[in-house]
Amino acid sequence: MDTIGDFLTILRNAIRARKDSCTVAYSKMREGILRIFKNTGHIADFESFSCECGLRHLRITLRYDADGRSPVIQIERCSTPGRRLYYRSAKIPRVLNGMGIGIMSTSRGIMRDSEARRQNIGGELICKVW
Repeated sequence: MDTIGDFLTILRNAIRARKDSCTVAYSKMREGILRIFKNTGHIADFESFSCECGLRHLRITLRYDADGRSPVIQIERCSTPGRRLYYRSAKIPRVLNGMGIGIMSTSRGIMRDSEARRQNIGGELICKVW
């Protein structure tokens, strides 16, 4: 079961359905990915909350422009449980020649591909967003 893939699919489907927000189960990796999405302007905001059963969830507020278009055109899952993709810092692929962002899991946490290159850190490429 690919929990990060399921999370990205929930986000992708909510954007395509033009929902105002969506809710996903909490994990530190999902929170790290959402923090990057918020910093790059792909989503408006997110917050962590506990439901009545005591489990933590993340509520994601999606962002659209005046015409109703989302800044997220596509989200592509790269590394899967059956095929992990690890890159050295010099070999990290550029997403659309720098127009998109890659999200990586490194020894120093979840970060953008450009930040991993700058800090000379390799890691697992989780997904690409443009």
